[in-house]
Amino acid sequence: IRRSYLLAVLLLLSLSTAASADKIDDFVRSEMDRQHLPGVSVVVIKDQKIVKVAGYGLANMELNVPATPETVYKIGSVSKQFIAAGIILLVNDGKVSLDDRVSKYLESTPESWSSITVRHLLTHTSGIVREAPGFDPLKIQADADVIKTAYSLPLRFQPGEKWEYCNVGYFSLAEIIRKVSGKSWGDFLTERLFTPLGMTSTRTTDMTALIPNRANGYVWREGKFQNASVYLALRPSGAFLSTVRDLARWDAALSSLQIFKQESLNEMWAPVKLNSGQTSPYGFGWEIDKVGGHLNVHHGGSMPGFRSQFARFVDDKVTIAVLTNGDNANAELIALGIANFYISGLLPVRKIAAVNPKMFDAYVGQYKPDPSSTVVVSKDGDKLMFQLGRNGEKRQLLPETETSFFLRENPRNTYTFVKDASGQEFLTLSVDGREVNRAKKAN
Repeated sequence: IRRSYLLAVLLLLSLSTAASADKIDDFVRSEMDRQHLPGVSVVVIKDQKIVKVAGYGLANMELNVPATPETVYKIGSVSKQFIAAGIILLVNDGKVSLDDRVSKYLESTPESWSSITVRHLLTHTSGIVREAPGFDPLKIQADADVIKTAYSLPLRFQPGEKWEYCNVGYFSLAEIIRKVSGKSWGDFLTERLFTPLGMTSTRTTDMTALIPNRANGYVWREGKFQNASVYLALRPSGAFLSTVRDLARWDAALSSLQIFKQESLNEMWAPVKLNSGQTSPYGFGWEIDKVGGHLNVHHGGSMPGFRSQFARFVDDKVTIAVLTNGDNANAELIALGIANFYISGLLPVRKIAAVNPKMFDAYVGQYKPDPSSTVVVSKDGDKLMFQLGRNGEKRQLLPETETSFFLRENPRNTYTFVKDASGQEFLTLSVDGREVNRAKKAN
């Protein structure tokens, strides 16, 4: 009886796992169709065990090569956590201090950089411009030379005053690793991280080396796929190639404290404290936020033809890695959708309300979330449509009330049409109930 009972339990567990896997497969494939993605590779880790690993679609469309868990993708800014990890290794070695001035390591820094520290670079609070004007994606240059082209530009704010994404900062961190270790930052990270952890497919991006299982990058444009442009330059801010299996090995090292003690991880994953005493949700190469009340330590990445997301729901012991070779992919949405199968109530359940479509007429128009972008709201029959830019794909805004709407593919976001006391109209964006942007309607 005991054996029969045990077999029955095991059968039920396997059927449950298979059913969950089937739902994930269906979800990923539906997102691939909606987002126009050639290939996707996914890994899910729960309680430090891989519970799902798969590839979907094609790694190379011209050669009809399937995407697999071993497919090698450009991971873009997911790389930042590895550059940051290299700095923390040097800190733990006693060779670098987080509060060292960067002028200690970089040559001929301008006076305006005199108070910038290593910590500022890690947390994007240095005030340095996002991109160095001398960076050329089609030219191989020394990092130090690229960094120097930003010297003449004024800081956008005083160091520590605010948070603003800065790729130059991660070029500078890579140069610090090179200076202090006496090795290229790629070699240093390979020796100290990738090789010890068995991350044999993770390496710097190289467009001339022969790399087994490398995916090609694609762009969906004018209703068809095209090959994406290729960067010959190596960007420390988005430096690495990897696979979902290697990212699972990295996750295991973080969870088991194999490389870093908990004290180091706590510092890496602490929101940065600004000069004002307020915090911003970014640590050392990691974004820190909550989804449905669940702590999510994560980072996304993009390179031409590639999008990625690595998300660790630390308290739930669930990690999702999603790598794609589609330029217009929203890898974060795919990761959250997968996580929702493993974390109950992670994403809200939205309900469509019955609203008279004549009310939509008042909402039609153009809205400016910032000077450089436009949101176009239009009607298509009885449907209210949302479009980011004139060339963006139209999405249906689904009504939850007469003034509040959501997109089916991202239930976290709420779009609300409001007026201020003067009668000026706005379209607000709230994430998990917190307003994050307000776009003014153009007259």
